[in-house]
Amino acid sequence: MKKIINSPEQVVEEMLQGAVLAHPGYLRRVEGFQVLVRANTPVEGKVALVSGGGSGHEPSHGGYVGKGMLDGAVAGAVFTSPTPDQVYEAIKVVDGGQGVLLVIKNYTGDIMNFEMAAELAEADGIKVDRVVVNDDVAVENSTWTTGRRGIAGTVFIHKIAGAKAETGAELAEVKRVAEKVVTNVRSMGMAISPCTVPAAGKPSFTLDETEVEIGMGIHGEPGTHRESLRPADETVEHLLNKITADLPFGSGDEVAVMVNGLGATPLMELYIANRKVAEMLAEKNITVAKTYVGNFMTSLEMAGFSITLLKLDEELKQLLLAPADTPALVQV
Repeated sequence: MKKIINSPEQVVEEMLQGAVLAHPGYLRRVEGFQVLVRANTPVEGKVALVSGGGSGHEPSHGGYVGKGMLDGAVAGAVFTSPTPDQVYEAIKVVDGGQGVLLVIKNYTGDIMNFEMAAELAEADGIKVDRVVVNDDVAVENSTWTTGRRGIAGTVFIHKIAGAKAETGAELAEVKRVAEKVVTNVRSMGMAISPCTVPAAGKPSFTLDETEVEIGMGIHGEPGTHRESLRPADETVEHLLNKITADLPFGSGDEVAVMVNGLGATPLMELYIANRKVAEMLAEKNITVAKTYVGNFMTSLEMAGFSITLLKLDEELKQLLLAPADTPALVQV
């Protein structure tokens, strides 16, 4: 294992320290907890958003703490759900009196621990509600998951629900919009090389020299199948056809696109993938309102990418295009 770390046991702690030092205008650390919150939290009179999960998916989720997106992010150990007490502390710190919405990716441990934290906070009199993201069309059930997994589409929930909360909307309205995004977002990915969890010291799976995994999860969970590496256009065609057939997306729809790198994929290759995505959507008479290309929901140093489509209506489009100011996403 070759990584720029000091010790496997300290990677999350030292990462959080470095993030706060890099972005003091955006972030502050909740002392004694693996929790990042807005520098000015709590924001009085606004519904707060909290998300999180295992570390190793940076910039998710701490990178999206800031105006127009999250109020707090909870970081578990690498690929491990944060504990209920960490989530509970985040809820208490960010609550500005209007309640807290939890955005949870569909992994069994995350759901259990966020639910326990919500119950503790509700016992304190804090209004808490939750949405569960399950955008991955690759498999119905997987390692650590009952039902579809939550992957890069989660970032669209952060963006749109965060924008709604900034308008002063009540908790029920912010949840309604978040659930509308969950209903209309679909993703699927592929990997050409695995990642190594620092504490494990060895790759999470192995691939032959020319072999790729189609539909794997962001923790290296098995996908739909393995095959020989094909030209980028053919790989994009396979992923996008699975995504568009699922909702389905059709002629006349307007969408947002995210081409997401998994940590070790050059931006050059992500743009090559996006070129084919745009070509195929044009052929289907689907209009692209906004495209995001980059690393949004990674898997340590895994090489590969995912595609996310979000079907938009006028409400979702306006909230998607609203300003955001966070360490990982600035939109004016």
